[in-house]
Amino acid sequence: MPNELQSLFLFSFVATSLSLFAVSRYLSSLLRDAGYDVSRLILIGLPDTSRPNSPNMTKPVPSFLDASQGNLAQLLALALAVATSVFIYLKFGRSTKKPVLDPKEWKEFPLKEKIAISPNTAIYRFALPKPDDVLGLPIGQHISVSAEIDGKEIMRSYTPTSSDDNLGHFDLLIKSYEKGNISRYISLLKIGDKVRVKGPKGQFNYAPALSREIGMIAGGTGITPMLQIIRAALKSPADRTKLSLIYANVNYEDILLKKELDELAGQYPTRFKVYYVLNNPPTGWTGGVGFVSKDQIATHLPPTSEDIKVLLCGPPPMITAMKKHLDELKYPAPRTVSKLVDQVFLF
Repeated sequence: MPNELQSLFLFSFVATSLSLFAVSRYLSSLLRDAGYDVSRLILIGLPDTSRPNSPNMTKPVPSFLDASQGNLAQLLALALAVATSVFIYLKFGRSTKKPVLDPKEWKEFPLKEKIAISPNTAIYRFALPKPDDVLGLPIGQHISVSAEIDGKEIMRSYTPTSSDDNLGHFDLLIKSYEKGNISRYISLLKIGDKVRVKGPKGQFNYAPALSREIGMIAGGTGITPMLQIIRAALKSPADRTKLSLIYANVNYEDILLKKELDELAGQYPTRFKVYYVLNNPPTGWTGGVGFVSKDQIATHLPPTSEDIKVLLCGPPPMITAMKKHLDELKYPAPRTVSKLVDQVFLF
């Protein structure tokens, strides 16, 4: 699927080609009406050697080709359109680098940077082989991370918060647990240490025309696929999808990337809304309290309809409770393995 810049080039190329064709037909018609042979136009003013006794062709240059006439501006505009198409192609059209990810082959990437978000959560930035490489992950899909721990091969799935707009690296937002396998393994990595990655994986692939509105319920690090979709949707001027997020956590300090979410909600007030729910809210908290309720879903997410979707990602107990609420609100039941066509999608 072409990206925005490639689509821009294709549109410009087609428009320019059609313009050239139309102008060419128009000029040819004018020349024929003026009595000129288009195939011999370059010989204007020179003797016609194809006919021995023919007088010199001394017809004046047609007015529509005369630089003193206003029509020259149209030709210059056409030349500018061609030059623009060439520029877009040279700068963007050829930048179709092969993705680094391979769904069949494990690849290793070194840790480049660790950005602390909370005492047990960080963004781990891994370097790609070259500074201009792209990971090649469709929006809404995830990767597998593998490591050998205590003699066993352990694998977990993660959704990068970065996209292919981020050249030369990809980011994983990971909360480490004392008894966690991969999460603890990654938290102990030093700069330069490598992880094994394979992908892309998953049934969800976001596109601007996917739905009129998307509702999201996320818990903890389940925010990662939601954030990836939110960023992709809001950055595109052509995308008019409305997004609403219910984000649940235990404590205020557990809310990941709250500053960015609030900034996006403020920047796009008609397209993105976020509602926070905490088990242990601080004094003065104005968001939801306890667990996400049926009433909160009915208030903050779009009602069931064929042109909306509801996305869920979080701890298993939370997902079980959310499925019950959605069922009571008459949303269709999700499949065990969700498909892109489903109205309720489980990551």
